[in-house]
Amino acid sequence: MRSFTPHNLRPSLAKKSKAGSIFSRHSIPDIPLSKIPAPKPSLNPANLSAILSEKSWPSALRSVCESSLGFSNSKSLASTLQSQQDPIHSLKLYIWASSLNKGLTNDHSVRRALSDVFWRKGPVVLSLDLMKEIKSSGLQITEELLCILIASWGRLGLAKYANQVFGQIPHIGLRPSTRIYNSVIFALVKANSLDLAYLKFQQMASDNCAPDQFTYNSLIHGLCKSGIVEEALRLAKQMQSLKTNANVFTYTMLVDGFCNAKKVDGAFRVLDAMRSRSVVPNCATFRSLIHGIFRCLMPELAYERLSVFIERYNVLHVNACSTLLYCLSKNNMVSEAAEFLERIGKRGYVLDTATFGLILASMMKCFTLSKACLFFDDFVCRGGKPGFSTYLLLCQHLLREGKLVEARQYLKSMDSNNLLCSTESYNMLIDLFIKSELREVAVKLFSEMPRRGFSPNLITFNTIIGGHFRAGDINMAKNALKMLLDHGLKPDVFTFCSIIDGLCRAHQLSDAFSCFEEMVEWGVTPNVVTYNILIRSVCAVGDIDRSMKLFIKMRAEGIKPDVFSFNALITSFCKMNRIDKAQNFFYSMVRFGVVPDIYTYNAFIKYLCNVRGIDEAKEAVLVMEANGCHPNEYSYQCIVGALYQTGRLQESHELFSECERKGVHISDPSKRVDTQPSVS
Repeated sequence: MRSFTPHNLRPSLAKKSKAGSIFSRHSIPDIPLSKIPAPKPSLNPANLSAILSEKSWPSALRSVCESSLGFSNSKSLASTLQSQQDPIHSLKLYIWASSLNKGLTNDHSVRRALSDVFWRKGPVVLSLDLMKEIKSSGLQITEELLCILIASWGRLGLAKYANQVFGQIPHIGLRPSTRIYNSVIFALVKANSLDLAYLKFQQMASDNCAPDQFTYNSLIHGLCKSGIVEEALRLAKQMQSLKTNANVFTYTMLVDGFCNAKKVDGAFRVLDAMRSRSVVPNCATFRSLIHGIFRCLMPELAYERLSVFIERYNVLHVNACSTLLYCLSKNNMVSEAAEFLERIGKRGYVLDTATFGLILASMMKCFTLSKACLFFDDFVCRGGKPGFSTYLLLCQHLLREGKLVEARQYLKSMDSNNLLCSTESYNMLIDLFIKSELREVAVKLFSEMPRRGFSPNLITFNTIIGGHFRAGDINMAKNALKMLLDHGLKPDVFTFCSIIDGLCRAHQLSDAFSCFEEMVEWGVTPNVVTYNILIRSVCAVGDIDRSMKLFIKMRAEGIKPDVFSFNALITSFCKMNRIDKAQNFFYSMVRFGVVPDIYTYNAFIKYLCNVRGIDEAKEAVLVMEANGCHPNEYSYQCIVGALYQTGRLQESHELFSECERKGVHISDPSKRVDTQPSVS
């Protein structure tokens, strides 16, 4: 890499001022110092915090008010409130600002900023000293501020403290109101103190406070969340009897509650009640219903009931249809999705881009690729506009089946729809062709980027460099690296990993280690992937001592080894019949909290089969399964082959048959010419 040092020089930023420039000292008129007004004292967050820390903070704020602390708008006040590290200071500042301009402090953005401060930096505790300071200065805590405080205590789970302060509000100079009760009830529900919230609800009448829609909705939300849906339904009926009409939020919470309680019929009855009372369901209502029904019932039954329900409406709800199609796609019910889409399409439903992408992805899992292409073409013919990711997914599957011509046609269509419109989209497309082993196409796309006004970034170059190295084309990789440097970009850890991996694959280990050492000169820190590449490559040539030194160096630099680090060493030790070392690394692996994978176990199984420890190999398979790691074809093939070679033909045949029943396809050792049973 030293031969590709960048030659771009930064231009000097320091330029001399011209005589007539506004930066020239000759352009400043001579004004007597006595005539220049003294600058106003600036109150940055630190200075303001110092003032608010004083005992006499109200008078100190008044003294600087006229000079520098006037808040011209809600944005400046909200910003100042958020700049304070101590939430008590934000509280004091808000109280003081309220005494000057209530309209400003009642602004939604200011209240939201203060609420955020209390929640993130709180809790705020109303101490006796603080209350005395506020009272002695002639200021007061307003109902608005108290509600914000109570809400923050609820979010922080301080139910008892919220209830305690509520009991002391006469000492604050406030009287109980429906709004304060609502804040307390909502906070108690948030803090999972439903019993206490109910107690406050029953207490409202004694303070001449009538519950309103918000009161009932808060309680219904808490009840539904706790699964007490029958009581929530009773409260909703009570609302109606008191002329407090339930709104769409009330019914949506009930739908969600019945679904969470696995009471599907109850959820549908709530929707029927909405219809009879002319309350129009919103998007959240339908989402709660559809997702909830799919959670409660088998997918086929859920589809049957929901499709009938949705089609009962005279006017189809677009979000309901899209949500149902989403659930069908997630459950790979492509035939049902197509059937439902055909029916609602006759009633004017137009498939949106996002839902189309989901259905197509599901279709490519369950149907043939040709059917997916027909579905795609039909969507476009109807005026649909597939998104970039949908085009990319279709092309990925086409390239996987070797259908380059068809993929090019869809890419041309994508380009004509202006979806190839950024460096990022080019990066994704180049990556697709590199992974599909179509490097020439990727390079062509790369070369056309500047002509179309897109500059390749580091990700683009890393993809191209990695592709060249994986193909073994080191000269092309070096050319791409030179271009990277010529563009003024700095190689990162991904660049170095690609280079080191490519050199290792080309058996140029000396150059790979030189590149590894050069990373430090570029200020790039190697990561676990860098070390894993080198450890794997050194193990492959049998230099186990050097790989051990790399492993120790990695740990010394504070890089935690992963499963690939351990697997390379364990596999090498097993191949060298140094089983004690392999076992030591296995135990270290577990101590490090690294979970062994199938390759770890297979290394031991292969070793045991080679030394005719077949029964131990069988036990290793059982250990694998007990640890949630499922044996694969290689695991069983080793054991079946070893059983056959040692003359245990019956066991070999039984295990082979068992694999067939499990759907694990391995070759029959009796039909392989390279495996002959030994004669004992």
